[in-house]
Amino acid sequence: MRLAAVLALAATAVRAEMPAPVSDADFLLVPEAESRLGQLLFYDPILSGNRNISCATCHHPRFATSDGLSLGLGEGGIGLGPDRRADPENPPEQRIPRNAPALFNLGAREFTVLFHDGRIEADPSRPSGFRTPLEEEMVAGFASVLSAQTMFPVLSADEMAGHYQENDVSTAVREGLITGEGGAWDILSKRVAAIPAYREMFAAAYPEIAAGREIAFTDISNAIAGFIAVEWRADDSAFDRMLRGGAPLAERAAEGMALFYGDAGCSECHSGPFQTDHGFHAMGEPQLGPGKAERFERHSRDTGRMRVTNRSEDAYAFRTPSLRNVTATGPWGHAGAWSDLAAFLAHHADPAVGLGDYDRSQAVLPGLDATKPDWAVLGSADEVAEIEAAVQPGRTLSSEEIAAILAFLDTLSDPAAIKGRLGVPGTVPSGLPVER
Repeated sequence: MRLAAVLALAATAVRAEMPAPVSDADFLLVPEAESRLGQLLFYDPILSGNRNISCATCHHPRFATSDGLSLGLGEGGIGLGPDRRADPENPPEQRIPRNAPALFNLGAREFTVLFHDGRIEADPSRPSGFRTPLEEEMVAGFASVLSAQTMFPVLSADEMAGHYQENDVSTAVREGLITGEGGAWDILSKRVAAIPAYREMFAAAYPEIAAGREIAFTDISNAIAGFIAVEWRADDSAFDRMLRGGAPLAERAAEGMALFYGDAGCSECHSGPFQTDHGFHAMGEPQLGPGKAERFERHSRDTGRMRVTNRSEDAYAFRTPSLRNVTATGPWGHAGAWSDLAAFLAHHADPAVGLGDYDRSQAVLPGLDATKPDWAVLGSADEVAEIEAAVQPGRTLSSEEIAAILAFLDTLSDPAAIKGRLGVPGTVPSGLPVER
């Protein structure tokens, strides 16, 4: 395509739905003392029931703040990223049901709904300020929706809490003791407060603690959220610089931008400054792994947003992810079904057709003997229902169009943000190993 034609297409895209550039005003302000404290807590395994898993186990900068797996292994896993495997002495009960999402720009003010199904959401009408699965038990004191979201993994037996009766945290969770004295959050708070270095850092970060207030679980969560907000703010990509009046995108990327904001229809959902409408859409993504089910349920499906709203129209709908650094955050999809981004784009453009042609070798799954098979849904009535929920006018993309869109998506990359600003600490105050 001639450059003049590319620029004409790009101009059309700009006139259509191009976002305004982001600025400091779009992000929450975080004091340095808080973010540095949060850095240590993020990488410290002390927040897991068995003191063997940190936030970084599933959200590591080596894998662009995810873990490089379709579905991760939490408690009962050994190793990091695609090398993680089941511990033969204490294997996981099941895989983590959904793909570990990336953490970029979660400190931006517009992010008020989190998790693939949006089960954590800012809600000023509630005493805590948030709607969460804890309902009225949710305590006040979380500074942001990111803070509220950050600490739910510590309650999951599959992610960080551990198997039943393995430790005091997992036992409290199984008994329904979450908040209040003796609850899981209280147990973890006291663990952290028992370490002198942490006590000093909390006092430096929060004047109320310096004045004598005890360290609360919300303080731990707020510090980790502050670290995430600072560490992985991503707004210095080639696309960002172009929006601020810098150099135009290269020819192929400009062509892809025109498709993205034009004929390919990507921006119908991937809109706004971070390429997300923060909404929920059924896109017919392949379902693999255990699904979202209670332990007593035998199915392996994941109905997404409907699990939160109980509305049939929300069946198989998942939150639109932001696309910053998207070329580095695979595998893609709510269950991480795609390890090839070009193949994912081809499927995404025409979901009803793409789901039927799914190649299982796209999944990145460490070996695991589990009670629920990984592929129980594919080829089942549940898959048919998922396809029907995603039926919409599709558009076949040519290989040239896919290459152009990929070139545009690459301009959303911010390498400095992927690496992080504070980095991986050499040690943490608990003295436990840091995953590097």
